[in-house]
Amino acid sequence: MTDQPDTLKKQLRLWDVYALATGAMFSSGFFLLPGLAAAETGPSVVLAYLVSGLVVLPTLFSMAELATALPRSGGSYYIIDRSLGPMVGTIGGIGSWLALVLKSAFALIGMGAYVALFFDVDILYVAIGLTLALGFLNVVGAKETTLLQKILIFALVGIMCLYILQGVLHVFSLDLEKVVREQFTPLFSHGTYGFFATVGMVFVSYAGLTKVASIAEEVESPGRTIPSAMFLALATSVAVYVLGVTIMVAVLDPDAFREDLTPVATAGEAFLDWLPGEAGRILVVVAAVAAFASTGNAGIMSASRYPMAMGRDGLVWPAFAKVGKPGTPHWAVAATVGMMLVILIGFNVSEVAKLASAFQLLLFGLLNLSVIVMRESRIEEYDPGFRSPFYPWMQVAGILVSVILIFEMGLLPFLFTLLVCMGAVGWYKVYGEKRTDRHGAIFHVHAELGKQKDEDLEQEMRGILGEKGLRKEDPYEELVFRAEVMEEDSGAEFEVMRNQAANVLARRTGIARDAMRDLLSDEENAAPIPIAPGVALIHARLERETEPELVLVRVEEGYSARRLPADGELPREPRVFALLFLVSSMEESGQHLRILAHLTEKAGEEKFVERWCAAEDEEELREVLLREDHVVKLTLGSDRHADRFIGRRVGELDLPEGCRLPVIRREGDLLAATEDTPLREGDRLYIIGEPDDLKDLDEDEKDDASEA
Repeated sequence: MTDQPDTLKKQLRLWDVYALATGAMFSSGFFLLPGLAAAETGPSVVLAYLVSGLVVLPTLFSMAELATALPRSGGSYYIIDRSLGPMVGTIGGIGSWLALVLKSAFALIGMGAYVALFFDVDILYVAIGLTLALGFLNVVGAKETTLLQKILIFALVGIMCLYILQGVLHVFSLDLEKVVREQFTPLFSHGTYGFFATVGMVFVSYAGLTKVASIAEEVESPGRTIPSAMFLALATSVAVYVLGVTIMVAVLDPDAFREDLTPVATAGEAFLDWLPGEAGRILVVVAAVAAFASTGNAGIMSASRYPMAMGRDGLVWPAFAKVGKPGTPHWAVAATVGMMLVILIGFNVSEVAKLASAFQLLLFGLLNLSVIVMRESRIEEYDPGFRSPFYPWMQVAGILVSVILIFEMGLLPFLFTLLVCMGAVGWYKVYGEKRTDRHGAIFHVHAELGKQKDEDLEQEMRGILGEKGLRKEDPYEELVFRAEVMEEDSGAEFEVMRNQAANVLARRTGIARDAMRDLLSDEENAAPIPIAPGVALIHARLERETEPELVLVRVEEGYSARRLPADGELPREPRVFALLFLVSSMEESGQHLRILAHLTEKAGEEKFVERWCAAEDEEELREVLLREDHVVKLTLGSDRHADRFIGRRVGELDLPEGCRLPVIRREGDLLAATEDTPLREGDRLYIIGEPDDLKDLDEDEKDDASEA
């Protein structure tokens, strides 16, 4: 295994990811391909784009699940490696990188057909210049890269909305019966075989959708952001593809349409003539340039994360894993840009890029298989923020569709895919195998048959759980507020403290005392687990439905698990000042692990033990464990803008959506707040919620105070 790798900053939000996902799809699929696809199936090309958008759904669901469970740079490589093992992961990593490099280079070359409408330029030199410029931008920083991406995508989507609106109005101004008879008849010019072959051809227009997983490590709140961005991007793409191609079929001469390499511009001439001069054509060219540039930019950013992730794992040179001062993998970006330049200069990009489409389909099949392996592995730390519906039938359908479409693409793409797989396996055997000892989640599936597990993978996924943090629905603050606090002196025996905590937890959960004591003292829990200097934890799960419960033990001056030896030497173990006992239901294993991960993170904060020992009462002790940005404290009578709450009941409070009041501090006691609990002067209210919701509360309070 390699040393701990450099990490990337989590700085990408919903619209950043949406721009990357959308940009990875819009280019040749809309601006070049429709006419060529219409030559294969006729007017039914519209249905081919719609069916392709539906066919990609199984892989979209699978990738959304996997990316939220394993948000790491490397996307499909990292996922396939951790599920199916490093040899298959090497195939996924090298193949994904090569396919994305080819597609990005093709996108920059593809700009030529539209730029040539106005300028006499050497497209190769333009593509090389753009590759270098976008490569430099990707080295400067991910945020700067996505800023350009958002500008390009929102310009593209804006122009396309205008284009489609005008196109639809123009079509409805025509004789619709005549349009259907002359333009849409016969619907299937080459029968069902031609139609399904076209579905395979245009399917790759949506292939870029899953590439956002390669930058998942840089996404804030990946469990919510990634699925939302992917579904929004797919909805946008399907709408633009289907409506845009429908307009092209309706307004263009069928024979001319099937040979047109700039169908968007040609169709636009029919209904954008109300704009002055060449403005209509210019607008379409601007949209095309934005589309191709965004695909190239998104491609470089996504592709560079594959060698970075493989460098971390020892499958390629470790230098690719290095993150520079701007927070980007500069060597991985340089390698990606270098390969794009080699392809641009030395190959017919248009022909080679088509071969990569079959490999994309192979990856789709492997990703669907990965979901099945991860779920059947029964790894508790596998905790996706989104779960694919209709498991496993959705994944089986995705695998079958991928296999069918690969064979539909012909012999040459199949042979190219086979060649890439053989080369990747050869590289793994020569370079990677001796530098890695991972086995993947598939070993856990083997464990169900009596074989071994990959313990390192479980540990790695625990770390990922901690990085992802708690979910909105996790009752962490409520858990800390209702936790019972025990004060012990340094002479207390651990077994005594454990039994006292077991009595509390038995009462809280309704379990018999002896059963709870046995659970907390079995072989697995025989000794507390150190999670930070001065802090230890014991946790267990119950085979019954119950809310999580926590007991906090503060030990004055600390204690040592090892008793002093006869010669009076000091024990080697550090002294423990905080003991945390956590139990929850087995039915919520993911939540249990997330809470454990967060408790570990809190215990590891600077000066945690110092604050723990200095706390003057139970209230301050609990506050050491609370997330400060998730709690607002209001004292009635001293906070003027909160005095309006005095005399009201909890149920009458007008709190922002998502905020709640679980407990009230009154005369030194902590009371559970119900809807009928009256509020009195001197009460301290603890209002909890997400940071954005609490900001709304704070703004409401300030407004009320200013009005008063």
